[in-house]
Amino acid sequence: MALSRRDFLKSSAAASAAAAVGMSIPSEMQAASTQAQADWRWDKAACRFCGTGCGIMMATKNGRIVAVKGDPAAPVNRGLNCIKGYFNAKIMYGADRLKTPLLRVNSKGEFDKHGKFAPVSWERAFDEMEDHIKKALKESGPEGVGVFASGQYTVMEGYAAQKMMKAGFRSNAIDPNARHCMASAVVGFYQTFGIDEPSGCYDDIELTDTIVSWGSNMAEMHPILWSRVTDRKLTDPDRVKVINISTYRHRTSDLADEELIFTPNSDLAMWNYIAREIVYRDEKEKIIDWDFVNKNMVFCASPVNMGYGMRREGEKSLTPKRPDGSAGKYTAKEMETINQEMVHEVSENEAPALEPYGYKAGDKMVNKPAGLKHWHISFEEYKKFLEPYTLDYVCSVAKGNPDESDEEFKRKLQLVANLYIEKGRKVVSFWTMGMNQHTRGTWVNTLSYNVHFMLNKQAKPGSGAFSLTGQPSACGTAREVGTFAHRLPADLMVKSAKHRKIVEKGWNIPEGTLNPKGHQHIMRIHRDLEDGTMKFAWVNVCNPYQDSASAKHWIKAARNMDNFIVTSDGYPGISAKVSDLILPSAMIYEKWGAYGNAERRTQHWRQQVLPVGDAMSDTWQWVELSKRFTVKDLWGEQILLSNKGKKDTGKLTPKSPKLPNVIDKAIAMGYDENTTMYEILFANEKARSYKIDMNDPIQKGYDNSECMGDSRNVIGSDGKVWEGYGFFIQKYLFEEYASFGRGHGHDLAPFDVYHKVRGLKWPVVDGKETQWRFNVKYDPYAAKAVKKAGTNNTHAFYGPLAKNLLQGDLLGPDKTKGKKALKNKAKIFARPYMDPPEMPNEEYPTWLCTGRVLEHWHSGTMTMRVPELYRAVPEALCYMHPEDAKKYGVKQGQLAWVESRRGKVKARVETRGRNRPSKGLVFVPWFDEKVFINKVCLDATCPQSKQTDYKKCAVKIYAV
Repeated sequence: MALSRRDFLKSSAAASAAAAVGMSIPSEMQAASTQAQADWRWDKAACRFCGTGCGIMMATKNGRIVAVKGDPAAPVNRGLNCIKGYFNAKIMYGADRLKTPLLRVNSKGEFDKHGKFAPVSWERAFDEMEDHIKKALKESGPEGVGVFASGQYTVMEGYAAQKMMKAGFRSNAIDPNARHCMASAVVGFYQTFGIDEPSGCYDDIELTDTIVSWGSNMAEMHPILWSRVTDRKLTDPDRVKVINISTYRHRTSDLADEELIFTPNSDLAMWNYIAREIVYRDEKEKIIDWDFVNKNMVFCASPVNMGYGMRREGEKSLTPKRPDGSAGKYTAKEMETINQEMVHEVSENEAPALEPYGYKAGDKMVNKPAGLKHWHISFEEYKKFLEPYTLDYVCSVAKGNPDESDEEFKRKLQLVANLYIEKGRKVVSFWTMGMNQHTRGTWVNTLSYNVHFMLNKQAKPGSGAFSLTGQPSACGTAREVGTFAHRLPADLMVKSAKHRKIVEKGWNIPEGTLNPKGHQHIMRIHRDLEDGTMKFAWVNVCNPYQDSASAKHWIKAARNMDNFIVTSDGYPGISAKVSDLILPSAMIYEKWGAYGNAERRTQHWRQQVLPVGDAMSDTWQWVELSKRFTVKDLWGEQILLSNKGKKDTGKLTPKSPKLPNVIDKAIAMGYDENTTMYEILFANEKARSYKIDMNDPIQKGYDNSECMGDSRNVIGSDGKVWEGYGFFIQKYLFEEYASFGRGHGHDLAPFDVYHKVRGLKWPVVDGKETQWRFNVKYDPYAAKAVKKAGTNNTHAFYGPLAKNLLQGDLLGPDKTKGKKALKNKAKIFARPYMDPPEMPNEEYPTWLCTGRVLEHWHSGTMTMRVPELYRAVPEALCYMHPEDAKKYGVKQGQLAWVESRRGKVKARVETRGRNRPSKGLVFVPWFDEKVFINKVCLDATCPQSKQTDYKKCAVKIYAV
């Protein structure tokens, strides 16, 4: 049977789709598909895109990926893919793939920051990196070397990067773009549970009666999960309720039984209203499960005058202050917002919520960095905190659609509260960026748990508050591996001396090597580059010069300051274009890897094809760099710029804090001054024990470019043909990382097991995954904690962090009362509604919200190079209400300026699209570098999580 390519693709796609949905397949079509695929090799892998964790099947032929389909055996997606998932192969074969290192040089071939890019060898690239890193260390110490890391790293890449940065360079200035997408969820988990990651799993969708989406367009951002929600709704349409709570209408709205459109930032007030209904109606209706609360919960409060995570007065780039209101590198318009960081005037909207804290409208709130400080309070104090959140007050601050009546908004809000409260009704609350990208992101995350806890609807099948994740390994690599500035593997923290010792022992490095200061989060890295204190930065698997708010500041710093910026990427995005050196990276299926997804599912894949050109994996790049640095280079005394409790000096002085000289300790351990970091961190005796065996069923028939080299004969970092490490480095890195969590509630299965299954949800104990954490029936660690405590509790919230608190009231802790141990307990927080630092006014009358669309992934670096996806959505549009378009003199399909205090972009107006804002708000997605919306956005962050708030700033709209 002869088939044309077109006929084959049609028959194969049809056969796969039919199989996925359970339809019978015509025998002729099945035969045609089978014949055409006879010489294909199919293998399982994980999807490259969002944090859902879909499994895919990938076919290769003659060294190239030729087909992708959903994996019917994958429990997450069950054979289905979203539109991006079907193009996992095409993202790798764009016409402008980077194939060789590129360096800015002058006419003589010398590095020149203002020169043009020219191809160089890997050896020359590493020479330049070595030289500039050593200069940065000499001038600024460990804090002068930074890494823009990623929730898109594989587990092995992130672990290798962390080892070299924290153990080698002794720098904690490595922070992932996951800081932008789920850091608030992380801190919310830490503060509430004492440990990170969700307690539930996706199975809750099929078990629940109620799905409430808070600030999450699941239909486009998590389409496979939304298909499961849709299936659940249609299975029992009368019983199952779907509620969409959002600042504008979108595709998730279409399935919803009810939709609440709220004013940006007012989700704080709505959560507190629901909590108030529970507490104030409890006396008559017996709503609170007091047995559960008394056994498992405590009530807590925290400071409210903590600012908005922006630059603070006295920082280098805000100096000097000028009479016109400008300061340093910031205009007077920008300073109008930044000044809120220091002193904020309490508004009429905020006053009722802040009255229990002693504030009234017009008061000057002096903001101070508060860190993660919180303390234990009584239930009576918590009840007093909730008193202001009446239906009338919450409607006055939260109603987001000016065309909706107050009565209708209040009806909907009351209905939502009743659905949560209804006895016997299971409820799942889902959210993503709407709650996380928020100047009070940590607060609003904790408020979600309050409602579920008081009703005993958390960590149970079909019920729970569940933070969804945006990136494929934001959980697995950013959080679990610990590539955040403040973290180490498996919930260990750099500030804890005990935790540092555990990691130093696990890495076989001298005690005292690790740096205890983990303050250089991703926005701080940008700001340090602008201040001139950071001299070297390396971009890995992300695009920080497109994805960071107030982007023009960071681009100017990269190009104009005395620094050296390196970007490793598959394509020349904005970050590559502003860099001094570009390194070509192997893409996902050109390397071995693992991801950790949003329901704690870890899954692995094998290298399917060789990298394009001379591209090599990020793991290889980090390990090769480690060969350039010795004990003598890095482990002597190191001076830090940061001085605890005081302003940074901006330069090294004899009084600066120091990291100790550990060279003598290293020699005592058997190293010498010339031992390289490669030998210590990556090619040690333990690493070399992981032998490469070509007959191993996992390895057999597959390439491994890092371990064995490959037929490309790439000229490596030493100027010689790359022949591989000679040991199974990916397996070593995974197993060493996993060792930190095993036996500690983060248990991962062995490397080999993951290659035989479609992922497992940790903790994996005795070969069995855990579906619902903290629940004694399902979680062996909870059962163990309850048994040890000698109780009959149904739950144990066994996370160890921040479980010994001072006692006090809403106004602060009372140190005379001492601390109270909270073992196995979770927390219910009092956290008030507050305005964001920038709101619409007469000059900038419109809210701007940013986000994504279904067809494109983040900055569009990959998906904009897929012809089908590009044709579907070729540009970012400015979605607005038709009456706003008329008001501002702009028309459907025409270009308009979107301008804030920070910058402006031109975008085409869309008044009829899938995103349908109410009057007073516009939505512009950020995937399109031609519509560079992050020049417009504000770099305010949650002061606790340091996550940027991309969901709200003030703009004006006018015709081009």
